[in-house]
Amino acid sequence: MMSVLRQRCHWSESDPLLRAYHDEEWGVPEYDGRALWECLMLEGFQAGLAWIVVLRKRDAFRAAFQQFDPAKVARFGKREIDRLLEDPDIIRSRAKIEATIGGARAFLDMRQAGIDFSDWVWELAGGKPIQNTGPVPASTPLAESVSKELKRRGFKFVGPVIVYAWMQACGIVNDHALDCFRRHVRAGKKKNRS
Repeated sequence: MMSVLRQRCHWSESDPLLRAYHDEEWGVPEYDGRALWECLMLEGFQAGLAWIVVLRKRDAFRAAFQQFDPAKVARFGKREIDRLLEDPDIIRSRAKIEATIGGARAFLDMRQAGIDFSDWVWELAGGKPIQNTGPVPASTPLAESVSKELKRRGFKFVGPVIVYAWMQACGIVNDHALDCFRRHVRAGKKKNRS
């Protein structure tokens, strides 16, 4: 039996974990607000590092941050910050830890104001994944405007480059290579509107 080689985005070929992430998650449209928020927080932890570092620690991050439940993370105080700074299984950056706690509070403030995070994000993006067909940029005007709005709402570690990486990861923009086997996969599920 002959095996079929799959053409993937070049960045995913160097590590089995990256390949699995690329093949199963990256670029799939995400419509769950909590999952979008979690991904944004993890992208913030990635700042200055390779994504594989965060990916290898993702389960530990989830355990350390109460499965990224914004209501629980928003209540973190000095004791929890000290605990996280001692946790060798996560990235121990006080600024990034505090930004995640602040991000949980900003997320909840939006909810309190009647703003659904997923609806807000997808409305800014025009309601459907943006199909990029040119060279992959580090940022875009949309990422810059989303970054400014997130900062205005109290989020940190949300510069335009981080925001664009988040938009790619969550399928807000489709940056799979034109010859990648995942280019045309539409596995995301829109949220039920009841």
